[in-house]
Amino acid sequence: MSTDYQQKTNRLFSQQKEDWVLLRHNLEGLKDARIKEFQYEGFSIRVQFNPKRITSSAARVDRESINKRQCFLCAANRPEEQREVLFEKDYEILTNPFPIFSRHYTIAKTQHLPQNIEHEFHRMLDISKALPELVVFYNGPRCGASAPDHQHFQAGNLRFLPIEDEYNTLKKEYGSILQDEPDVEVTAIDDGLRRFIVLESQGREKIISTFNQILRFTARDRDQQEAMMNILSYYSEKWRVMVFLREKHRPWQFFEKGQKNILLSPAAVDLGGTLITPLEKDFNKITREDITDIFHQVSLSEADFKGLTGNLGL
Repeated sequence: MSTDYQQKTNRLFSQQKEDWVLLRHNLEGLKDARIKEFQYEGFSIRVQFNPKRITSSAARVDRESINKRQCFLCAANRPEEQREVLFEKDYEILTNPFPIFSRHYTIAKTQHLPQNIEHEFHRMLDISKALPELVVFYNGPRCGASAPDHQHFQAGNLRFLPIEDEYNTLKKEYGSILQDEPDVEVTAIDDGLRRFIVLESQGREKIISTFNQILRFTARDRDQQEAMMNILSYYSEKWRVMVFLREKHRPWQFFEKGQKNILLSPAAVDLGGTLITPLEKDFNKITREDITDIFHQVSLSEADFKGLTGNLGL
């Protein structure tokens, strides 16, 4: 692309950090975020205590609640300090004032249209290629998106999510190659916690056509609604796209009262290996067994995953 969007995006972040007190304050707090890590066979899961993410983690995303509030991604309703970089006339790159990453962006469609990956996946690939220093991610309307009424992606600096560095090990230990052609490789991974499909290619159209196969299979089983999914995408000489299919939006622990409650609503970052806990009580008490149980609840069932991989395999 002729326009250096990565440079513009870096400059935006630096300017917003200087000018926007809320962002600067929350970035300073992020430096002191508490982290703990659990080891699994060949990979790790980190837990971050991040109280500023309470609004997103606990967001009410039912239709009535959405209709009662103003859309915070529409330009007319944003904080006056928030600036943007226009991406090819249809998306705006914004700094996220409640960061998980040391550089965290929200990339919102200029029009107020509902979250829908089927019509926007190609733009996710374009954005990934234009921002090679970042991982771009998508949370479906029933899979962690706190603004399901407004199409958007998010992005954060590479080398933050454990899955990026652990991918080759995951592929070797838990992966099954479904397609291995000169222009695309498709891998299914079931690591005991997560079940996901990885698409790798230098060819934009080949990745899109393979992704559409996933959509066709999942829509057939889910009454033609958008499949429950989270996606991670990044680009370095080729695209690597990780598609996490989901069974459930939130685990039973999210709705419990008292000691059994864990306010955790898994989305793309969590599936990438960094769980975000906005409440200190949950950070302190969460165990390896809790994480395993939560991931098993929200991930696509083994039977459905086998059906999907059989549909994609050659």
